[in-house]
Amino acid sequence: MPGGVLFVHNNFPAQFRDLAQTLVARGVPCMAIGQEHASVLPGVRSARYKLQRGTTPGIFSLAVRAEADLLRGRGAYDAAKALRAEGWDPQVIVGHPGWGEMTFLADVFPRARQIGFAEFWYHGRGYDVGFDTEWFPADEEQALRARAKNPVMALSYAGCTAIVAPTEFQANALPPVFRERTRVIHEGVDVDTIRPGPAEPFALSDGRTIEPGTPVITHVNNNMEPLRGLHIFARALPRLLAEVPDAQVIIIGDTGRRPYGGSPPDGRTWTEVAFDGVAYDPARVHFLGRVPHARMLAALRLGAAHVYYTYPFVLSWSLAEAMALGCYVIGSDTGPLHDAIEDGVSGTLLPFFDVTALSEAMITACREPQRFAPHRAAAREAAVAKFDRAKGREAWLALLREHGVSIPAA
Repeated sequence: MPGGVLFVHNNFPAQFRDLAQTLVARGVPCMAIGQEHASVLPGVRSARYKLQRGTTPGIFSLAVRAEADLLRGRGAYDAAKALRAEGWDPQVIVGHPGWGEMTFLADVFPRARQIGFAEFWYHGRGYDVGFDTEWFPADEEQALRARAKNPVMALSYAGCTAIVAPTEFQANALPPVFRERTRVIHEGVDVDTIRPGPAEPFALSDGRTIEPGTPVITHVNNNMEPLRGLHIFARALPRLLAEVPDAQVIIIGDTGRRPYGGSPPDGRTWTEVAFDGVAYDPARVHFLGRVPHARMLAALRLGAAHVYYTYPFVLSWSLAEAMALGCYVIGSDTGPLHDAIEDGVSGTLLPFFDVTALSEAMITACREPQRFAPHRAAAREAAVAKFDRAKGREAWLALLREHGVSIPAA
């Protein structure tokens, strides 16, 4: 089937879900390549590959990632050949090159133009590596390992006619040679559905209920790890709980997920490490684990403040959703937050490692919730301006049209 769009993502659909569904709804032929665990979207012809072998035992340590990426690239190449044998010939390939799958696709579909997704370009210094030396020493080996994640990704970007980064921070992480071809398009969140609204009683698993009006602090940490400030948040809680006796804390995240920032020591979870030695009342600090999306939004609506911290890394969808809900956000004064929050206007940004400042900000939010009503309104406005899924969708469609894809109007 000639024309259409081929999506490539290790864990398809991921960031491409809304775009793929939109194209299918408008009659654009779509196909996808992903690893064997990738999902299937209705209307998208999916080809999933399985790795034929692992990396070579004893290989030079800095070549491990490159070999793994090339193995995935070969798997995707074979999957693409199977699509070609069925008659598929995409006009454009839209892919995430971070795992290597885009590397050889030009040899299968030489006429297709390629658009690469720029989630994160790794650096040996100045970004996540070396930022928090308490857990991850800023040594030479770590810097080299970080840079060694880029070579195969660079091969893919070199063949792209356009690159899309979700935020300016992510775009500016790219080398200048790639930055010139980069558009900033955030995939967005559904700001029409995720909007300010009244909080409702929130049932806990032990049978208790948190009532609206209770001073609640929320924290979403998908992989429960230091990269999203779990240890700083944990250390700030004792003073909050002591000075605001009726405060409740809701923490959402899955300790079983592989952390972005590296595994914890001694076989423990990062939650165990972060809360080791922290005195807190378990009746007031609620670890919900991974929850349905609607339950997460219900928890955020309760909050006097939502705490979002991050190393200089990828911005989380949960922050955009918290802003869309009109939450008062207390965030870290790190690069990714500068794309979302204006300090003192749409939220508060604090030095990442200043535990005292975080404690005091949470206490103030609980004691004077009305003081931050303007911040909540401004957060909502910023979310609509920067993270509206409909705007991101239209920007993507415009880019695809520039690349020759015929897309009927809605």
